[in-house]
Parts: sequence; C-alpha cells; structure tokens
Amino acid sequence: MEIITIPRVLREKLGDNGADSLVELLNRVSNHTRDDVLTFVEEKFEHHLSEEISKVNERITEEISKLDNRLTEEMGKVNERITKEISKLDNRLTEEIGKINERIAEERVSINQRITEEVAKVNQRVTDEIAMVRTDMHALRADLIKWMFIFWAGQIGVILGILFAFFR
Repeated sequence: MEIITIPRVLREKLGDNGADSLVELLNRVSNHTRDDVLTFVEEKFEHHLSEEISKVNERITEEISKLDNRLTEEMGKVNERITKEISKLDNRLTEEIGKINERIAEERVSINQRITEEVAKVNQRVTDEIAMVRTDMHALRADLIKWMFIFWAGQIGVILGILFAFFR
C-alpha cells in the first residue's frame, strides 16, 4: 500500500485531524477503487475463460467427432477386408476339402480293388490248399486201406494158421 503524504500547506489549512481524515478517505477510495478494478478484471477474466473453455470444448467435440468418423470408416474397411479374407479362406478350404474328398474316393477305390485282388488270391490259395489236402487225404486213405487190407490178410493168415494147428 502506498503511503500518502499531504503537503504542508494543505495540512496547515486542514489541521491534523482533517489531514488524517483526508488520508483515511483517500485510502478508502483507493481500496474501493482497487476492489472495483479487481472485481471488474475478475469478471472479465471469468468471461474470457468461459469463452475459451467453450471454444476448447467445441474443438474437442469436433475432434472427437472426426476421430469417431475416421474410426468408423477404418473399422468398416477392416471389417470389409476381414470379410474378403474369410471368403478367400472359405473358398480355399472348400477346394482343399474337395481335393481331399476326391483323393479319399480314389484311395477307397484303389483299396477296394486291392482288397478284392487279395481276397481273390487268398480264396484261390485256400481252394488250392483244400484241393491238395483232399488229394493228400485220398492218398492217405488209399494207403490206410492198403495197410488195413495187409493187416487183415495177415490176421486172417495167423488165425487160419492157429486154426489149422489146433484142428490137426
């Protein structure tokens, strides 16, 4: 706060009480003026600050809107690209499945032919083996009958010999 000095001439005319009252009056006027100026400046600052905040809010809203639109566009592009890639993969997968199914069908036919051939070979071999077993069985049967006949003939000879020896 500024110190106010009253010139001597004025002090002599007003007296000490008058001079002190004048200083007090000037101090009050100064304080009041300072308060008014501060209030005015404060109001101006608040008004200016409100305007600037409003501008910043508008700009932020505009930027958010721009970013939102850009994000929406980019997401649309990404979704479109993903859809295309999925479609490509789906087509490729369908083609590969078709190829695999064709290969399975070819292999199935090949395996069926091979199984048929092998079964035919096994059947032929079994048939040949059965024929050989039957031939061997017929030969064995013939040998068995031959030996049975020899055994019976020998037994009959021995029995006849015993009977001739007994009845003589």
